[in-house]
Amino acid sequence: MKNKIKFAFLAFAMLFSWSCTDLEEQVLDESLTGSVSEDEIITSVVAPAYALLPRLFLHTHLFCLQEISSDEGILPARGGKDWYDGGVFYQLHQHECLSTNNKIKDTWNDLTLLLSRSVSAIATLTPMAETDASAKTFLAEVRGMRAFYSMLTLDLWGIVFQKDDPNELSIVLRGDEAVEYIKSELEAVVGDLKTDVGPGRLTKGGAYALLTRLHINAAVWRDPYATSFSFTDADMDKVIEYSTKVINDYDYAMSPEYFDCFANDNHTNKELIFAIDQRPDMSESHNRMCYWSMSGHFYGNPLFPGGDGTDGGAITQEFYQSWVDAYGDVDPAEADCRFWWERLVVPADSTIAVEDFHLNRGIYRGLQIGLQNDGHKQPFKVDGEGEYYLGPMRDYRRAAADAFVDYLLEIDFTAEGSDYNRGYRVQKYDWSRVSHNGTSKGEHDLVIVRLADMYMLRAEAKLQKGDATGALADVNFVRASRTARPEVTPPALTEMNIDILFRERGFEFYWEHQRRTDMIRLGKYEDPLIEKTNSDVKKRLFPIPQSAIDGASVAEGFLTQNDSY
Repeated sequence: MKNKIKFAFLAFAMLFSWSCTDLEEQVLDESLTGSVSEDEIITSVVAPAYALLPRLFLHTHLFCLQEISSDEGILPARGGKDWYDGGVFYQLHQHECLSTNNKIKDTWNDLTLLLSRSVSAIATLTPMAETDASAKTFLAEVRGMRAFYSMLTLDLWGIVFQKDDPNELSIVLRGDEAVEYIKSELEAVVGDLKTDVGPGRLTKGGAYALLTRLHINAAVWRDPYATSFSFTDADMDKVIEYSTKVINDYDYAMSPEYFDCFANDNHTNKELIFAIDQRPDMSESHNRMCYWSMSGHFYGNPLFPGGDGTDGGAITQEFYQSWVDAYGDVDPAEADCRFWWERLVVPADSTIAVEDFHLNRGIYRGLQIGLQNDGHKQPFKVDGEGEYYLGPMRDYRRAAADAFVDYLLEIDFTAEGSDYNRGYRVQKYDWSRVSHNGTSKGEHDLVIVRLADMYMLRAEAKLQKGDATGALADVNFVRASRTARPEVTPPALTEMNIDILFRERGFEFYWEHQRRTDMIRLGKYEDPLIEKTNSDVKKRLFPIPQSAIDGASVAEGFLTQNDSY
């Protein structure tokens, strides 16, 4: 007998009305002998609930909503045209988004599809979990992942879709109802999760870390437009309880080398609590967190002359200034290992063997030294021994004959401020050794939660409860943990307040999909920037895509636009 296990992949409309849109059906497992094991059935049902995570964490999906809308990131139209994309990145940075912004729409589609897949998996696994231990574990994981995706929709749009039966209409939750629903889901499943399957799957430690994030943000998510947020002792106590549990009860450890958290072999890094598995056998893996910020004439691997950057997002002057303000007369690269790791050591003869070629990591400034060629994507120059020449990198996209890849701090939306060399760049993740084009075949896991965040969130909760001394101790613990290069281990701080904590979260978590959320929670999101003056608190939430509202018209009044859009 022929067995088929079919899984429905859903468009947004299917999230709330399963019968209104054609389904794209994919055969996940098929056997002509009827010998498919129950474990294989379970795995095939669960996999889709995770599978789109790399796409959600693309540079132009969740990342740009969280970073380009913040004081960390900016993306002008390079050379007056590249990356303009109808002004969508300008809208994000200036808090002037339209409901037609396709970056918001892409992120919405990712999340609603992941939610739909999770609901289908839950429906399949629930009866199996009554008799099968593996199904019970996976059911807990998928419910936990649904809670994680719901946290993101609540953070971005202020709504959560509650749905258990694929054939029924979702219930739209907002405010306290949404927070309580997510909390109840995570609390319900944590006991059935494992501790030894991470970081690419949700574990007990991961669920407690998500509960920590839920409680630290609960005041915002209950009342996103509030003039000031009510961080209750009950929530802060839960932040301290759950973060302490993650710190003490599980086998996580701070990484002595900060940038090892983002290395190509970071799947086994013990600081990672929850991450997206991107090892090369994963078909959706990408290297875009490396290539996107770097110049179109910046090359990451001598073996692949087609693997270059694209002159995308840069950090803002304001964010760079926060480093300068923190360290005064000392260059941040000489004061804090999180800012810079100089790995590309240029020999005296300026040639290097391929095995010795390692890209610098952190925040790139000024003239860049790298591989040499005679034009875009041409073979690199080598000497008689087969070693690669290093020198100042030319930028062939700029008209000047002496134009080099030379990153200047000043960046804005003017013609001059939008040139290809404007803005300091970020290379936090390790460039893939196997990516032929710079964009695909990422090897590093993409970090969702790591141990440093548990210390930092615990510090924030302590600070909200008036314990500045305890908060200072947690922040200093994180700083002191980076001992691999002791000459740049950040020195201990001597005081702690909300402004310093906000600055420290920027230093520790820049370019990690968190800044917008941090800014809102810590009262910074309405602050002016060079290219942003909008201080409307209702811009804390993004507009629901117009296409989603139009699609929801099959159920009158089901989905209404957020205020101010």
